[in-house]
Amino acid sequence: MPWLRAYKGATIVIKYGGNAMVDESLKRAFAADILFLHQVGLRPVVLHGGGPQISSMLERLGIASEFKGGLRVTTPEVMDVVRMVLTGSVQRELVSLLNESDSAAVGISGEDGGMLRARQRLATVDGERVDVGLVGDVVDVDPRSIVELLDQGRIPVISSVAPVVSDATTVLNVNADTAAAAIAVAVRAQKLIMLTDVEGLYSSWPDKSSLVSRIGVDALEALLPDLDSGMIPKMEACLRAVRGGVGQAHIVDGCRPHSILLEIVTDDGVGTVVHPEHTGQSRTKGGPTL
Repeated sequence: MPWLRAYKGATIVIKYGGNAMVDESLKRAFAADILFLHQVGLRPVVLHGGGPQISSMLERLGIASEFKGGLRVTTPEVMDVVRMVLTGSVQRELVSLLNESDSAAVGISGEDGGMLRARQRLATVDGERVDVGLVGDVVDVDPRSIVELLDQGRIPVISSVAPVVSDATTVLNVNADTAAAAIAVAVRAQKLIMLTDVEGLYSSWPDKSSLVSRIGVDALEALLPDLDSGMIPKMEACLRAVRGGVGQAHIVDGCRPHSILLEIVTDDGVGTVVHPEHTGQSRTKGGPTL
């Protein structure tokens, strides 16, 4: 009850990705968590990617796919598949799961209502900047369509594509982590929750005893250069969100059923929370605090 009183009416942005999107039981557990949050009075917003599903569809269609500097090289042909998979397949499946016992979920794209605007980005390979095609970063968010849906009692489910700032007819494949952070700031969310395939942030990966339970933004910024390359975009997104006014950002293991609820409705939690300033108190048993 104290948790329900504290968070009733709060807006929470959840980035949905990783193995939670491909395992059937985890999909249903995720949908159940989102519905629970909605039904007890919170305002969840879901932003999803779909890398594994995009790769699978490209393979089925016989379209070559490559990565440079951790980014998918996105030609116009590949971008057509990205839009089809994210908005026409991944999003539809999640909306259907959420609406099995309710009818609150509404699927929208970063293209809809001018919600997202992006700028094309380059990859870095061996210290050189490399063109990877229709790949971008979100630089502007118009939250009106999201807020309108929330005010109607809906659950917005958003796919991570966005038109170019200067040309709405050109659409970019944007990183779902950075898009989730930008949306969380724009809607003034109390929390940003990022699902990953690990328990949280490790200060010395792969040493699992180095799991960090709480970390302040200054300590996180200092730690960033030493993190595993796959974790850096997620932690950068958390850093930007909290510095942009989001109350807290959480990294949790999407492979653990109901990890979202375990993280935010229990005292111990199960992942890593990024907070605006150092509190000096460890939230979890045995996990270091930075």
